[in-house]
Amino acid sequence: MIAKIGRGANIIGALSYNQLKVDQENGAILATHRIRETVNGQFTVNQLYSSFEPYLIANRRTEKPVLHISLNPNPKDSVTDEDFKKIAKDYMELMGYGDQPYVVFKHTDIERTHIHIVSTCVDRYGKKLSDSYEKLRSMNACRELEQKYQLLPATEKKHNSKEVIFKTVDYKAANVKSQIASVIRHLPKYYQYQSLGTYNALLSLFNITAEQITGEIQGRIKQGLVYFALDEKGEKATNPFKSSLFGKQAGMDSLQNHFEQSKVKMKTEPSKDILKNSIEVAMNTTTNETDFKKQLIDQGVNTVVRRNDQGRIYGITFIDHESRTVWNGSQLSKNLSANVFNELWKKDGTNQVQSPSKIDKTVSSQNQENDSKPENEKPHALFDFLNGNNSTHSNIDFGLVESLGSLLPNGQGEDYEEQAFANQMKKKTKRNNRRGKK
Repeated sequence: MIAKIGRGANIIGALSYNQLKVDQENGAILATHRIRETVNGQFTVNQLYSSFEPYLIANRRTEKPVLHISLNPNPKDSVTDEDFKKIAKDYMELMGYGDQPYVVFKHTDIERTHIHIVSTCVDRYGKKLSDSYEKLRSMNACRELEQKYQLLPATEKKHNSKEVIFKTVDYKAANVKSQIASVIRHLPKYYQYQSLGTYNALLSLFNITAEQITGEIQGRIKQGLVYFALDEKGEKATNPFKSSLFGKQAGMDSLQNHFEQSKVKMKTEPSKDILKNSIEVAMNTTTNETDFKKQLIDQGVNTVVRRNDQGRIYGITFIDHESRTVWNGSQLSKNLSANVFNELWKKDGTNQVQSPSKIDKTVSSQNQENDSKPENEKPHALFDFLNGNNSTHSNIDFGLVESLGSLLPNGQGEDYEEQAFANQMKKKTKRNNRRGKK
């Protein structure tokens, strides 16, 4: 079972999103706790809100007092409504929210039947309940409930302390080629992506971009790939590096093979529906682009937005670090296409005219004074978790890092241009030896 915990400030949005599923007969209210009863047992959004209102009014300083949790058993699990009720109750108690008001919604609009729990993380006196090591505690709660209710266990990747998670490329450093190589030589082993666009979205988190080039050699059309390091604004900051400097796996032919393999694997990717659901929840519970990205980053998902010179969104990509898959919004649903988000954020102050090559990357901050203001663009904290370095997000994202394991093996000391030259010399020596034998 996989749990996703979202936090926000808009409880009306969270309740409305779930109630809409009920109204469309794609869901039902399975259970309530500390919620005022109604005469006919039916609820409206306003009736549900009235039970949360005293807690929210008493709230002292918590900027995101709303909890929106989804619990997702394996599609092969046979879970009854009674089981779902018990699982929800046990989970809330294990997480320390057992005395809070909450509503349990069942969603049936996708193949993977799951439940949503809407609650608040502030008590009746307005004090915030502890969320220390929340991701780790949630994982442990899921493992315990899997055993108790005989559910199929979620697949986890264990963290290997001997491996290193790399920082983004620093274009000002002297070893830019080695930095780029350490990323692009290994990403295909860990992530699935189906196109050059989604590949570039993933590379952008490391301050790298790739460009396809086409030329004619002896009458034959040849396609190649070059890589650039990006600066803080997402603009090219170095001369191009030919893919051949980094080995065959960094070239266009190998990438095309990876695209095809990813298409096959991602057709049956079980986390696709969970990701789609998390995005839809964020769309309904946030009011601007910055908060939307923050809510997803807290769940291990990066959002990469591409805009033209006029500021119009023409592409949006979601990078799910837990399943290690990269999706264009339109691949997940027609309701998650670039046009939809362009309309959604049209009046949003963060939707400003930017360079078309500029990539939006935001990361949450617990000490942010104003959640609505655009913050400095940074990659997901996962990529800042470098062995031996103190990251400001090491505690916040402990559960995510623990569940993912390390991203890339250590290769910072390698000079791949030198290796490529050495390989060429070996080939030349072999050719000369063969000629000498003749």
